[in-house]
Amino acid sequence: MIDVGNGEYRGTAAVIDKDFASSLLAREVKADLFLIATAVEKVAINFGKPNQQWLDKITMAEAKQYLAEGTHFAKGSMAPKIQAVLRFLEAGGKHAIITNPENIGRALRGETGTHIVRK
Repeated sequence: MIDVGNGEYRGTAAVIDKDFASSLLAREVKADLFLIATAVEKVAINFGKPNQQWLDKITMAEAKQYLAEGTHFAKGSMAPKIQAVLRFLEAGGKHAIITNPENIGRALRGETGTHIVRK
């Protein structure tokens, strides 16, 4: 809301990113595990290219490197998810998983998904 004076307020457009909001909540409750459900079973580098590679497990440092390269994660798609995971891990979280809803159970058992850990 914008205060336009005389006790009058006007609404303003705003975007609340669900990945960042979820990461903040996970940090606030001091969760050990942060899980993001998305459209793909695993995160990939070089997504959609001949050299695409699915990622089973990566470290926080590897995630930062892939993100910094700027070519692996789309800005409106996987990049915010990776950034949200990094914020969670940097704040003391231990483990994050990115997978699709139908594979959450398998991912929690370590059978699928992309697992991102501190070290």
